[in-house]
Amino acid sequence: MNMVMSGFMVIPAVDIRGGKCVRLVRGDFNLQTIYDEDPVRAALHWASLGAKWLHIVDLDGALEGKPKNLHTLSRIRQAVECKLQFGGGVRELSDIEAVLSLGVERVILGTTAVENKALLAEAVGKYGSRIAVAVDVRDGKIVVRGWKRETQLTPVEMVRQLEEIGVETVIYTDVKRDGTMLGPNIEGIAEVVSLSSSLKVIASGGITTSQHIRELARLYPRVIGCIVGKALYEGKLCYTEAVTTAMMATGGEKDGK
Repeated sequence: MNMVMSGFMVIPAVDIRGGKCVRLVRGDFNLQTIYDEDPVRAALHWASLGAKWLHIVDLDGALEGKPKNLHTLSRIRQAVECKLQFGGGVRELSDIEAVLSLGVERVILGTTAVENKALLAEAVGKYGSRIAVAVDVRDGKIVVRGWKRETQLTPVEMVRQLEEIGVETVIYTDVKRDGTMLGPNIEGIAEVVSLSSSLKVIASGGITTSQHIRELARLYPRVIGCIVGKALYEGKLCYTEAVTTAMMATGGEKDGK
């Protein structure tokens, strides 16, 4: 499957924990806010506003090392027509196959991409652009296992490894900004962009205002989109306005399809 994308994408996040749609602060499971008792309802809301992609995260899976909310993912897939990318606890080839079999367009690997390069290479070889990698950064180091474990790997080192393997898309998250609404790490994102001429980047973490969208969209087409969570759920950012801002910043191209 070749997922051609046009325009800078604004992608709503639907994070699932205990069967509910939630948001955390900096990945801290003790700092959780429930925004909807039913993640399917949340997904339908964003789809009704015209979202072309949704970013689905299985927080239980990220903690336990195995997807735990595939039933909810299946319900979301049946309810919406927009494209889905899914991550959280996907650490075996069988997990990837299970997720893709539900009709999900893209699977995100995080821990596996760091700890099992052979599996990552096999997955990329088999599924190509349907595999993306999470580049989760805290204080200049890559973090894994639900952001609980810090590695000695830097974003620079990781991006070079991913490029060699043939990964096409990475999702860059500054963990310290995630769920804070303090703004994205433009410097960190720009560094990743500067390292590779082939990788496409989706930015995440702290994105809250139209100005944040504008700053990121100016990096298009190397940065192809951004993931927004808490700012949308808190009403700090209007989804349709964010899409319009992105469209204007990229010279009028519509949200990615």
